[in-house]
Amino acid sequence: MSEQKRLFLVDAYALIFRGYYAFIKNPRINSKGLDTSAIMGFMNSLLDVIKRERPDHLAVCFDKGGSVDRVEMFSEYKANRDATPEAIKIAVPYICEILKAMHIPIMVKEGYEADDVIGTLAKKAEIEGYKTFMVTPDKDFAQLVSDNIFMYRPVFGGGYETWGIPEVQKKFEVERPEQVIDFLGMMGDSSDNIPGLPGVGEKTAKKFLAAYGSMENLLANTHELKGKMREKVEASKELGMLSKQLATIMLDVPVEFDEKDFEMSEPDIEAVTHLFQELEFRRLIDNFLKTFTSEDTAASNELSDASKADNTPKTTAKEQISAGSGQFSLFGGEPSSVSKLETVSEYTRKTAETSSHFYQSVASGMATKLFIKNLMNQTSVCFDTETTGLNPLTAELVGIAFSWEVGKGFYLPFPENKDAAQELIEQLRSFFEAEHIEKIGQNLKYDIKVLRKYNIKVKGKLFDTMLAHYLINPDMRHNMDVLAETYLNYTPISITELIGKKGKNQLSMRDVPLEKQTEYAVEDTDITLQLKEHFTKELSEANTQKLFDEIEIPLLRVLADMELEGINLDTEFLNSLSVELNNDIANLEKKIYEAAGEEFNIASPKQMGIILFEKLKLIDKPKKTKTGQYATGEDILSYLAKDHEIIRNILDYRGLAKLKSTYVDALPLQVEPSTGRVHTDYMQTVAATGRLSSNNPNLQNIPIRTERGRQVRKAFIPRNEDYTLLAADYSQIELRIIAALSEEENMIQAFNNGEDIHASTASKVFNVPLNEVTREQRSNAKTVNFGIIYGVSAFGLSNQTDLSRTEAKELIDTYYTTYPKLRNYISKQIDFARDHGYVQTVLGRRRYLKDINSRNAVVRGAAERNAINAPIQGSAADIIKIAMINIHNKLVTNNYKTKMLLQVHDELVFDVYKPELETIKTLVKTEMEKAFKLKVPLDVDLDVGDNWLEAH
Repeated sequence: MSEQKRLFLVDAYALIFRGYYAFIKNPRINSKGLDTSAIMGFMNSLLDVIKRERPDHLAVCFDKGGSVDRVEMFSEYKANRDATPEAIKIAVPYICEILKAMHIPIMVKEGYEADDVIGTLAKKAEIEGYKTFMVTPDKDFAQLVSDNIFMYRPVFGGGYETWGIPEVQKKFEVERPEQVIDFLGMMGDSSDNIPGLPGVGEKTAKKFLAAYGSMENLLANTHELKGKMREKVEASKELGMLSKQLATIMLDVPVEFDEKDFEMSEPDIEAVTHLFQELEFRRLIDNFLKTFTSEDTAASNELSDASKADNTPKTTAKEQISAGSGQFSLFGGEPSSVSKLETVSEYTRKTAETSSHFYQSVASGMATKLFIKNLMNQTSVCFDTETTGLNPLTAELVGIAFSWEVGKGFYLPFPENKDAAQELIEQLRSFFEAEHIEKIGQNLKYDIKVLRKYNIKVKGKLFDTMLAHYLINPDMRHNMDVLAETYLNYTPISITELIGKKGKNQLSMRDVPLEKQTEYAVEDTDITLQLKEHFTKELSEANTQKLFDEIEIPLLRVLADMELEGINLDTEFLNSLSVELNNDIANLEKKIYEAAGEEFNIASPKQMGIILFEKLKLIDKPKKTKTGQYATGEDILSYLAKDHEIIRNILDYRGLAKLKSTYVDALPLQVEPSTGRVHTDYMQTVAATGRLSSNNPNLQNIPIRTERGRQVRKAFIPRNEDYTLLAADYSQIELRIIAALSEEENMIQAFNNGEDIHASTASKVFNVPLNEVTREQRSNAKTVNFGIIYGVSAFGLSNQTDLSRTEAKELIDTYYTTYPKLRNYISKQIDFARDHGYVQTVLGRRRYLKDINSRNAVVRGAAERNAINAPIQGSAADIIKIAMINIHNKLVTNNYKTKMLLQVHDELVFDVYKPELETIKTLVKTEMEKAFKLKVPLDVDLDVGDNWLEAH
């Protein structure tokens, strides 16, 4: 007897949304600016199902036009759903094209939801003797489960779980899957706006089902209920039955199940690959090909056996795949078209194995001398250091790769002995310090820092491909593998192939055979050299060459020096602060437990939600997360903090716990033993606005609004008693920039007169003399001044102040009346963005806004706020970068002992040699204030102290 046939029905939108939100924190944006997250997420899931299950029948089911019947029953059905994200709207046509190319049927019926289409098909297939698997995370489908119909649910973290009758019985505490309809009807569904029975949640619904078995039986026996519950249920009988109807998946959609139409068949490789190429899905092409060649090994074995019989030469599985043998073994049988298979090769990414190249290791002695002689004759060379680790302060050179001609390169291995390694690097000093030779690299800052350990300074013109691509496409990722695959259609050798995955068993590069070191290292330089040629043209086309040459590249050297310098840390002070924080946290715990009436895990959102919203009932209708637990994020709790002391204490507890773990306890562990200092890593390619990011440790996010947070800064101290810390901070630079860019005379005049801009604004909008402005008026004006930059709304302003929403709206309207050119500037910025797809800073740094013309008002609104904010925040970032470059050059040229240590947004911190203090104060203030000429003066505040807190 043949095995029962299996049908897989995919809930398209459920997997599309799931895929989109999986990438929500790190969207996949391709080089054309297209957000491909939803397409990639869906395709990954679909291919995963095909690989895992090898279905013989499959279809993908879509909604179209929503459920006409349910809306007729209840006009508010799904009315509260957020607008579909633009990326998903864009994704659906692409996904449909891909599915058509894969020859996978798309099942859709106007006026019906995918749930109904899937339900109808599942029941029809069951009659035909099929086992049906509904691929969806949506719990509503549990009502359809039977002996031959199953839910196939993707689970968080990867993999799938199959729900049959026992799983549904356990999950919903029902006797039969059909009772899930009653369960959903009783408790309602906020996502679909199904009302349910008032006051009935998950626990109560399960209790009712255990007692009465159905909605109808419950409503027939309401006399057995007690108190308010009885009143609520009796008053909502019609609502209950309506909710059950709305929750019922329809099984009579006019769609037919013809098993031949649902058979998995040979995909159109060329068409699918074309689409993936267009979307820049490099890894998905590989995944797609592997998915449909999964049985090549078996085919290889069969061919191998055959070759033994007829004495023909043996062929490897890899060779068979490239030749097309067994390409569609998934479907059983040979491919129908050789020409179709031959087209695969032009879309398959190149690798070191498939590309002709000449990579050579250089032997010691005469070979090295001849190599260096040739090296010195070049005008532009790409180089890359291979080291024993990722920390440039401790990493040792294993080798250096060089390339100046595409497809060719050399690798110079370094001895482990430090003296011998230093002797070899000395032979290369003339190259690295040659002003006439351009040095090319990917993330050159790392290489520069490594070489500095060997007392080698990299001089001459620099070209960093990572920085170049950041200016060309700031929203994309910039690591070399992605760049190679996107722009060169080339997959580099993976480092994990050489040294393994992270962990105790990971090898050092020294353990890798020289031949493999050479291939890996020289390939990097070869690829980087090719990327340089590509990006040089694009920098010019984007008008960012000057920004690259005059800001980002010079800043690279400045940051390398700052990172190598590091900053001194008072670890004893942090240890004592940790003890104090423990006491503060313990006191808050006690207060929270007293208010809750019991002890619980404050760090557990689940336990906290139960305490706050079930036991204490702080709000009537608390929000829930997708996993079904109560939402206890900061946005939720902050809204409740004014009215509930327990909430204020919880927020304080969270703040102190995070401060302790992230900084107070962590910073001493991040002191570099070899220097005794903390060395942050400044990243130029993370923030799309142009701002620098700080990492390992992040010194830009130390809280300064709370007393305990400010105390952390006290731990940062000068190198010794001969030095002091100097902090230089731009005063209200973003407001000065918006005043200058908007040419708003009232603001410009206030700045030119040296007035307090917040008091000046308050005086104008509240129509009172400057000397009569109250503290509250100034505070509200300050909130509006800064809020305008971020597109604050009346709702947002009322949340940040004591103003009502009406008062906040009046204040914003008065503000724009007072500063009319500001509103005009904002409109012009948005119009420019709509016309050009980007906005730019005073130095021409572009922020691309792919959603500026979105039909989704929420998505479009976010892009519009970025259109206003990005030029202001980005211009501030550009200006402080100019100041850093100029100050650093003066410090080096004049051989000052003073060092620039930190940059935190609009602030610079210096370790000042005390005899140089007055000179340095003048130098820093002058260079920062003249970094860029605006229609308003830049103003810098200076402070000095024995620690960062005193100096700030």
